[in-house]
Amino acid sequence: MNLNCLNTIDCLQGAVRAVRFNVDGSYCITCGSDKKLKLWNPYRGLLLKTYGGHGNEVLDACGSCDSSQILSSSSDKSVIVWDVSTGQPLRRFRGHAAPVTCVKYNEESSLAISGSLDNTVMCWDLKSRNTNSIQTLKEAKDCITSIQVTDHEILTGSVDCSVRRYDLRNGSCHADFVGAAITSVGFSHDGQCILTGSADNTVRLLDKNSGEMLGEYLGHKTDDMNVESAIMTSDNHVLSGSVTGELFCWDLVSGNIVGKYTHTPKKVLNSLSVHPTEDVVLTSSVQTIKVWGTAENVKIEETPVNV
Repeated sequence: MNLNCLNTIDCLQGAVRAVRFNVDGSYCITCGSDKKLKLWNPYRGLLLKTYGGHGNEVLDACGSCDSSQILSSSSDKSVIVWDVSTGQPLRRFRGHAAPVTCVKYNEESSLAISGSLDNTVMCWDLKSRNTNSIQTLKEAKDCITSIQVTDHEILTGSVDCSVRRYDLRNGSCHADFVGAAITSVGFSHDGQCILTGSADNTVRLLDKNSGEMLGEYLGHKTDDMNVESAIMTSDNHVLSGSVTGELFCWDLVSGNIVGKYTHTPKKVLNSLSVHPTEDVVLTSSVQTIKVWGTAENVKIEETPVNV
């Protein structure tokens, strides 16, 4: 797969801690060390809205299923729900005892799920006026670094080297352990596999049901940094950032490196986000984000955004 850089954006918000596509890939959210979130049309480099209200740097964010709201988490230990169009905070949840590293909506955007350096995962009901966590998951022995959510499962990665799957239907928890701290977790798009990025310079593909390791992807460097990895929408390629400033791309089946794309030389490429339907990727490094795609995807640059 040959990716081209379609656009580069200087976000002007200090270090970009995370970049996230919205549900249909028409816009993206950046999280800054300046305590703000920004909403972009990344294909045109157009800033649509800035959201300010956190008391410390913003670490993660995601858009709701109808793109009307944004969920964010911060080093200030809080989770905020934002109205996309007005830019105003709608709800603020406090309950974690440490910075909130990751946050996700469930598929219906009726729940917010957050993970923290306090080793816990908390679930927040967005349909009621209750501002307390409706469920707290305490199985992890160390910091929660990454969360993914499906219609009935919560997937978490932790510094305790564990990948845990919580079944929301029956309350069960299944854990798989790898040889190093987990920096990112994700499902394959067919739902059959789990991808884990680890602090030992290794990305692993696991069978979701058995925990059997199906593949290893090597060549990048993490150096104990929180570097993200993901699977392309086609389920054919594995991606990861690197402290060398490169986006690494492997063939999922063979494990061979099929591409390396430099964002900022020798600066950590810490966050990435895969377009939900196209072979397009967002990466962040230092203060900029880049849009990567194949020649066939250049037409996405014309996608309109209404906010």
